[in-house]
Amino acid sequence: MGGALLPTASRTNLVVEALRRSILTGELAAGQALVETELARHFGISKTPVREALKTLAGAGLVSMSDYKGATVRVVDEEMATSIFDVRSLLEPVAVARTVERGFDVVRAQEALDRAAEARDEAERSLANRDFHQLLYSNSGNTVLTQMLDGLREQTALISANAWIKQHSWEEEAAEHAEILAAARSGDAGKTAELVLHHIRSFAARAVGQIAKGQS
Repeated sequence: MGGALLPTASRTNLVVEALRRSILTGELAAGQALVETELARHFGISKTPVREALKTLAGAGLVSMSDYKGATVRVVDEEMATSIFDVRSLLEPVAVARTVERGFDVVRAQEALDRAAEARDEAERSLANRDFHQLLYSNSGNTVLTQMLDGLREQTALISANAWIKQHSWEEEAAEHAEILAAARSGDAGKTAELVLHHIRSFAARAVGQIAKGQS
């Protein structure tokens, strides 16, 4: 792939983006081993940027690392999904309400929803929805709060992609997103926060239910 001509950081980013898409589309299955030597051969690069990419993806919650098994695609289970949505339910409505009060980029938020509607696969759709949510909470005025929610973005995308493979429910999420954006446009912080909480809980119920069925 000519990766050797790129700076190390660029080669690492190339691997991160390629593996992220493969994980979120299900091309790389949950629990699948991610072997440095094989990935380096596939991308035509040395093992160093591959190793750094796997560390980045592990930090984002998409890859599991262990001394015994090495790197593997993270398995989404009921406990993990429940924990992620629980934290989001506690933090995100507050951050969204504050962002609506302080102002957010309406144009970019709408663009994110348009990208989700036009997405070719689960990865594109999930990442576009992720961007939409970030735009609605990122101007909360609390850096720690924003960073905590940012830390859940990739894991939320992974849960969404896993759930959609089992049951296509993105039409329902799209309708809820449109309602949330309409409330945010109107400047009603309280209603927007209420809709966001309902959205998180309703999707959690669907996603965790699908994941639980897959475990049984």
